[in-house]
Amino acid sequence: MQSIDPPPSGVWLLLFAGPLLFLLGIVAASVLLGARGMAPAAIAERVPLLMPQILLGVLSVLGLLLMLVAGADLPGIWAWPGAHTVKHALVGAGAGALLALAYVGWLGDAIVRWQQRFGDYVPPGSVLPTLSGSIGVFFLANVLLAPLVEETLYRGYALPLLSDRFGMAAGIALSSVCFGLLHWAGGIWYVLVTAIIAGGLFAALHAWSGSVWAPYAAHLMLNVIEFHHAWRSSATAMNGGAGG
Repeated sequence: MQSIDPPPSGVWLLLFAGPLLFLLGIVAASVLLGARGMAPAAIAERVPLLMPQILLGVLSVLGLLLMLVAGADLPGIWAWPGAHTVKHALVGAGAGALLALAYVGWLGDAIVRWQQRFGDYVPPGSVLPTLSGSIGVFFLANVLLAPLVEETLYRGYALPLLSDRFGMAAGIALSSVCFGLLHWAGGIWYVLVTAIIAGGLFAALHAWSGSVWAPYAAHLMLNVIEFHHAWRSSATAMNGGAGG
């Protein structure tokens, strides 16, 4: 029986680099604030508010690592595969919009309820306020960089290699789990929703279309609507604070 080569070690490096970079970013922010004389209790309150900046740094470094490790494969990942690509992208955008509306409409509130009922390692409902604290930086990170970097890595690069080695189902599962772990700073329920629902949808779109364009369009649409929701929440909070 013909043996199948294991995925290159660079795949595992990239898949686990994201969560580790988030940890390093949080630690670095805490150390810098401590060096400025900030008290530990104040650091614990301040660091979550820096999450948009940390996210921007993580995605920037992860993108550079991706170019170093998988640079030769990037043109093939983003090649325009054919006449059906526009249709695939439109289907992906529609799927991303539906997921975004589900998140804004009830899934985000469901995560808060699960946090309150079952517990979590982050405070319930803390994700949206921290992300919307620096809305301009959040736009750069979550709308411009996240769909591009994450879809290139998790669906364009890792998923085909993992599927070739372990089979399509296992490839989807592994890439989705690693995609969820990238978002560990949001809490366990956020990780699970990201891995199972978002990661599963993006991987399924890649498997269906055979290219990264459909999941990229879905991810972009999801994050655009998520940004709009965060921006409106931020504006409402500011107006409420001014009115108070």
